[in-house]
Amino acid sequence: MQLYLLRHANADTPAATDFDRALSPLGVNQARTVGWFCREHGLIPEIVLTSPLLRARQTAEHFTQTLGVPPAEVASFLASGMSPHMALTELKAYKEFENVLIVGHEPDFSMLIAELLGLPSPEHVSVKKASLTRLSVKRLRVGGARLEFSLPCRLMAPPPPPNPSL
Repeated sequence: MQLYLLRHANADTPAATDFDRALSPLGVNQARTVGWFCREHGLIPEIVLTSPLLRARQTAEHFTQTLGVPPAEVASFLASGMSPHMALTELKAYKEFENVLIVGHEPDFSMLIAELLGLPSPEHVSVKKASLTRLSVKRLRVGGARLEFSLPCRLMAPPPPPNPSL
């Protein structure tokens, strides 16, 4: 399985609760940029799962619309506070898929990545907002994956239009 982890985009917005924080305008642009990047590079997930928190759901919505794939399914296990053990257990239900993308939170993703790579702790793993990480997963267990890439959104931006004066 190719497991893609997309951390929710920027949500530096006021809200009554953490659950209800919406994407900022920057966050909307970031989610669309990641969708564009995946489309341009043929990184097409068969299924997209998202945390139920608003900022993750909105990230998934803008991502899937831009990429042109079916909407994300809300997966409660991806809510903030997910443990690596819970994620590995829940992801087994999707093992028939070759390409799975999950949208979630930090520090959950750092801990999951460290677990899958067999690292003793997540202290050297940092997943930035709107970054995309791909793991090649042979087995959903400790040390069962290999890191393919991890890209921050700022490196995914489309190239600027050509300057006709050059």
